[in-house]
Amino acid sequence: MFKKGFDYEKYIYAQKAEVFKRLNRFDRLYLEFGGKLYYDGHASRVLPGYKKNTKIKLLKELGDFDLIYCVNSKELAYKRVSNDFNLTYFKQTIKDIKEIEKAGFKVSYVIITRYEGEQEARDLKRKLEKKGRRVLFHFEIKDYPSDLEKVLKGYSEQPFVHLKHKLVIVTGAAGGSGKMAVCLSQIYNESRSGMKTGFAKFETFPIWNLPLSHPINIAYEAATADLGDKNMFDPYHLKAYKKKVVNYNRDIENFAILQKIAQKITDKKYPFGYKSPTDMGINMASTGIINDEICRKAAIKEIHKRYKTYLKEYAKGREKIETIERMKKILKKIS
Repeated sequence: MFKKGFDYEKYIYAQKAEVFKRLNRFDRLYLEFGGKLYYDGHASRVLPGYKKNTKIKLLKELGDFDLIYCVNSKELAYKRVSNDFNLTYFKQTIKDIKEIEKAGFKVSYVIITRYEGEQEARDLKRKLEKKGRRVLFHFEIKDYPSDLEKVLKGYSEQPFVHLKHKLVIVTGAAGGSGKMAVCLSQIYNESRSGMKTGFAKFETFPIWNLPLSHPINIAYEAATADLGDKNMFDPYHLKAYKKKVVNYNRDIENFAILQKIAQKITDKKYPFGYKSPTDMGINMASTGIINDEICRKAAIKEIHKRYKTYLKEYAKGREKIETIERMKKILKKIS
């Protein structure tokens, strides 16, 4: 018998309110979504009661918005396969766009990032344009993100995306699709024309206001063990507010880069008003948890399931030994 641990309607209400609160601070807000817009299997397993299409349900509550879909030209050229549906990024992009449109949304632009003449990128552009979709190339910026002068010059040379709405949803084929770079490029060019533009990240995991040792947060580490993601206390948040909150290594590392670039763009010490990567995120997932014990049990079950999946993949030669070693350490956290 299904036992509910999460109230998705309660969560949608809280998350929507937080998005609007953030939106009201800017003339335009670029909201980056990680993961798939139309499907979140992991969340539905560790938060029993979370619907797989919760993000879609939430988007329908946000009124009008533009939607940008990003895919990395390098990943297209490598014929990289996505973990979710075992499709190449070329096919995954086409599937994602169809699913987003099937849900009732229009993809305003597809942006192929880090383009340096790759044939696969040209093929995808041609295929999408035949279907009447608008596609742009964002070119590779040399020495990105370390050389700030080259970064800003690169942003100024990227094709500008003309948008209609105050809210812009930015999604992509996978992590590393160039979503943040596209947002910063737009913000740079709009800021120069006097527009007060902001950026935020729509987050689900790890849940910042649950303990570091909570099985839900440990399940996120298990889900990303192949990427080497590691939950940790946000050092920026601790310094700014003397509060311990949970974030993960890549977000914390990326924040340092984002802060340097955004300081140049906005000429402010704390761009967009953020003192930490946790500030930058919008994540009200904890408000939906109505039975902590049910969610804990579901998360522990998911961690064991992930371990078995990684072992099978390792036996087939498709997973690294480092992932297995990482999973053994993760399992010790819940034993």
